[in-house]
Amino acid sequence: MTKLSGPMLPPKSGAPPQQAVVLLHGYGSNGADLIGLAPYWQDGLPDAVFISPNAPQHCEGTAEGFKWFDVTFDGDRLASRQTGCALARPVLLEFLTDLWTQTGIAPEQTLLVGFSQGAMMALHVGLSLPQRLMGIVAFSGALLPPEGFGTAAVGHPPICLVHGDADSVVDPERSADAEIALRLAGYDVSYHVSPGGGHGIAPDGLEFASQFIARVATK
Repeated sequence: MTKLSGPMLPPKSGAPPQQAVVLLHGYGSNGADLIGLAPYWQDGLPDAVFISPNAPQHCEGTAEGFKWFDVTFDGDRLASRQTGCALARPVLLEFLTDLWTQTGIAPEQTLLVGFSQGAMMALHVGLSLPQRLMGIVAFSGALLPPEGFGTAAVGHPPICLVHGDADSVVDPERSADAEIALRLAGYDVSYHVSPGGGHGIAPDGLEFASQFIARVATK
């Protein structure tokens, strides 16, 4: 199985890591992209290691672009994404398991953050774990429920959903639908829509996510 790797920033405190923030990039990007979010959250999480692994597959026609799964524009796109998340789940799960084993960091002290395809992976994998994560932040993503979603067999971490209402790549309704499904399944959900926001992370969306992280990090 492919071993994930990518940029890492050690705890700002200089102490051994007590928390982990795993950043999952979108289709065609790489770990160097989302590691740029770390400076926004390091002061509030001074003992956290920030890791942004490259997805397991190279994107065709790019030198440094990666993908979690193939993208199709034909047929049922949600069904295709569901299959893609399920196929990519084992490699991300192995990465998280190795991280926890090697560092001693608990899943409860781990934050999963994803953008676009990475947000889909963060939700799919994070909601499949028996342990309760510190939280999941999904920017411009969609919920592709894993097996056992919402049951007592899996953890129920707090969730933050952020989406621009002018996103032309991933329909904003995907996050709106996710909020409803998550609340009905008993999850604590924080949901924000960035007015005029496209397929990216708008300043107001970043601030909303930062407030969510500050809140869950104190619990």
